[in-house]
Amino acid sequence: MAEAKRDYYEVLGVAKSASDDELKKAYRKLAKQYHPDANPDNKEEAEKKFKEVNEAYEVLSDPQKRKMYDQFGHSGPNGYGSDFSGFSGFDGFSGFGGFGADGFDVDLGDIFSSFFGGGRSSSRRSNGPQRGNDLRVSINITFREAAFGVKKQIKVNRKEQCSTCNGTGAKPGTSPETCKACNGTGQVRTVRNTILGSMQSVRPCDNCAGTGKVISNPCQTCKGTGFEKKTRTVTINIPQGIDNGNVIKVTGEGEPGLRGGPSGDLYITINVSQDSVFSRKGDNLFENVHISFAKATLGGTIFVPTLEGQEEYEIPAGTQSGTIFTLRNKGIKNLNSRNSGNLNFTVIVDIPKKLTQEQRDLITKLAEISGEPVNTGKKKGFFEF
Repeated sequence: MAEAKRDYYEVLGVAKSASDDELKKAYRKLAKQYHPDANPDNKEEAEKKFKEVNEAYEVLSDPQKRKMYDQFGHSGPNGYGSDFSGFSGFDGFSGFGGFGADGFDVDLGDIFSSFFGGGRSSSRRSNGPQRGNDLRVSINITFREAAFGVKKQIKVNRKEQCSTCNGTGAKPGTSPETCKACNGTGQVRTVRNTILGSMQSVRPCDNCAGTGKVISNPCQTCKGTGFEKKTRTVTINIPQGIDNGNVIKVTGEGEPGLRGGPSGDLYITINVSQDSVFSRKGDNLFENVHISFAKATLGGTIFVPTLEGQEEYEIPAGTQSGTIFTLRNKGIKNLNSRNSGNLNFTVIVDIPKKLTQEQRDLITKLAEISGEPVNTGKKKGFFEF
């Protein structure tokens, strides 16, 4: 009866939530620990452990294989076993760059760099389509532009296809040539015979930097890159209700891709200036409204500033300074719905600093009726107490 496979996470000694970096760190440690050449007195057991560690990392380091393994385990989606390992490159193991046929003289650091430094990604063809870089800019708008939305034009500096060579990178009248070192593949393959079998490694071609093409006569405008810096004007629609720090994505307005690849995207960070009247928290607005002592005492109609203009509001008699009132749906429109926030205004009662004699007499009379001591403003005589 075949021995049951151990859980891959258990093999590497990591949790199921382990990150890619944690997986790689655990793999480095165990691969070095169980390397057959590092265990000359127990090669058979070390080789078994070594295979187990490699198989576990091969599965868990691949997002698709890891997802399938997490869902179905070793049994696979059909319930009768599934080969997750997909080992390739040489007979027996996967991912190593070379073992010395004469024993443990090979530098393990070189071995690890050969597969950790590149791994599966380094063996990809680098002369295929490549997506362009994303660009990031920022723009300043006013508080009210953010509240109501606005259309803006911004200037973006980016790489564009060279107008002289049409992006070939070669001098007009010439064209890129096929790299003779890799025959246009962009890759160089080497095969080594090791104590563990024949091993094949793949690396990008140094002569053409993995493109498969070389330029003998570069374009003078772009110096052989195929691109030149240009300033482009982009029109963007800033939606109603956007807030400070929000980012707008404009698809395809980044730098162009290579060899037919798609363009990158443009990300625009919105900086909203402060307003002299309103402050904002989410979709709600806040402001202070000053009223007179008489209005606060007697109540009545006041006019409250809103984004759309003045709004009438009836305040009750005896309103105290600091009282907060709310106007429903008079705030900022929500970006993701038709709803709007509220406008909250705090009443500030203004106490007059200077009074006419008539005003003073009236307030004094009120104070006397209320039984409050009044400062008449007159100095007491020597015999007055």
